[in-house]
Amino acid sequence: MEKRKLSFWDIWNMSFGFLGIQMGFALQNANASRILQIFGADIHELSWFWIVAPLTGLIVQPIIGYYSDRTWTRLGRRRPYFLTGALLASVGLVLMPNADMFTAFMPALWVGAGMLMIMDASFNVAMEPFRALVADILPSDQRTLGFSIQTVLIGIGAVIGSWLPYVLTNWFGVSNQMDSGGIPLNLLLSFIIGAVVLIISILVTVFTTKEYSPEEMAQFSKEEEVVEEESSLLDIFSDFKKMPLTMKQLSSVQFFSWFGLFGMWVFSTPAIAHHIYGLSLDDHGTEFQNAGDWVGILFGIYNAVSAVYAFFLPAIAKKIGRKMTHSVSLVFGGLGLISIYFMPNENWLILSMFGIGIAWASILAMPYAILAGSIPAKKMGVYMGIFNFFIVLPQILNALIGGPMVKYVYNDNPIYALVISGVSLLIAAALVVRVKDIDDNNVITNN
Repeated sequence: MEKRKLSFWDIWNMSFGFLGIQMGFALQNANASRILQIFGADIHELSWFWIVAPLTGLIVQPIIGYYSDRTWTRLGRRRPYFLTGALLASVGLVLMPNADMFTAFMPALWVGAGMLMIMDASFNVAMEPFRALVADILPSDQRTLGFSIQTVLIGIGAVIGSWLPYVLTNWFGVSNQMDSGGIPLNLLLSFIIGAVVLIISILVTVFTTKEYSPEEMAQFSKEEEVVEEESSLLDIFSDFKKMPLTMKQLSSVQFFSWFGLFGMWVFSTPAIAHHIYGLSLDDHGTEFQNAGDWVGILFGIYNAVSAVYAFFLPAIAKKIGRKMTHSVSLVFGGLGLISIYFMPNENWLILSMFGIGIAWASILAMPYAILAGSIPAKKMGVYMGIFNFFIVLPQILNALIGGPMVKYVYNDNPIYALVISGVSLLIAAALVVRVKDIDDNNVITNN
């Protein structure tokens, strides 16, 4: 028995929830540092406030993966998890910019950091079951298409989320100025809109996508799909030791890719405000808010590029192989980040975003397309969760050392954090070459 091929629109609906997830994720990435700085975070400690998010993901992801492999309800196998994650993320989106409401109980900065933790952990809870859903439902020869469509929707959602504060201010006249030291109204409205879109998009996937039953999944796999009673959560540790060779090889690629991405997300606003706009690190006035809005536009541009490039990924991968596609894409991203240092003004930064967008599209699709063919079907969820280790560990490392490096190594010049992020992507590009892609070899041989 083989899995049925799905139409483009079936795959689109199956992945549609990613639009809302990434819209919220983009709002977080482009604006969390700015919000925390408004609440009083020092730039040298900024990355430390981000650490709770990947640390929570490190713990949560394998557990979610383990239980999503073993959850069979009327709602399905994976859907209960990304629906729950979306609801929790929506709460974080609404409350983070409104953290000053809770100052009677604790400082707004700590409440904001707590909401950042809830948001990021919840986005991860929603994301990884989505990855496993593609591997569950699609046959092998449609997986690259499936992950590419996810990347397109991720790009669309991220563009909307990244541009929303700028659009509200410049198209609809919503103020981006701080009133009495609070969060600008354009940010408050953006996060509320993001929460609403997140819930609606997830519900589209929940109501339009049917998952295979346990019996059907067992027939697709040569191994028995129904998990034995004596299995336990502690099996995650033995699964970690037994991870497939392809997964081990991809781990270093993911490590350097996400080390670079985290540095970009945390330090882009202060780096561009300081290096391009010429502002001091403690200036949070009008020009700083304008710089923050422009960073949102730039993030939207690289996500727009990724959405377009994702349409071409299946064809490129079929022509030159998935490994080479990913390696070349990462080179573009590394050069894009490094080029920010040399740009004469903020408009030239648009050019840098093209390279970053190419890398981002590939990072969101190629590693998962390569990985899916090497994972046993009955372990798909838990291994997708374990794979997340190599996303969150580099973020934790960067969170620990990023701020001190800005202070003691970069001489309070955060632009160098972006340069190092670019170098990290170049290292990842070199490491892709040694990865064994099982499915890719079959595709190339058969064509």
